[in-house]
Amino acid sequence: MLFCVASDPEIRLRDVAEAVGITERAVQRIVTELEESGYITRQRSGRRNLYVVHKNLPLRHRIEAHRQVSDLIGLIVPEVTSASSSPSSSQASS
Repeated sequence: MLFCVASDPEIRLRDVAEAVGITERAVQRIVTELEESGYITRQRSGRRNLYVVHKNLPLRHRIEAHRQVSDLIGLIVPEVTSASSSPSSSQASS
């Protein structure tokens, strides 16, 4: 669920439910828990919600508490990098 929101902050909960394979009601409950725990913030954007994932927080389980949310999300949702940030790739094509 968190991966869906991290990759598309404007995603509809209906679409999250379909992607994850759970009910929309279950997704609503998870979003509420994540929001109450401070892991996400829900903001209104017109008629839709915009979800902000707070990636600097530690993971909740005590075994993984030394890792941040960004570490987990980074495994699944790679950050977008610009072509200019990787000069070796442009040189390799020359």
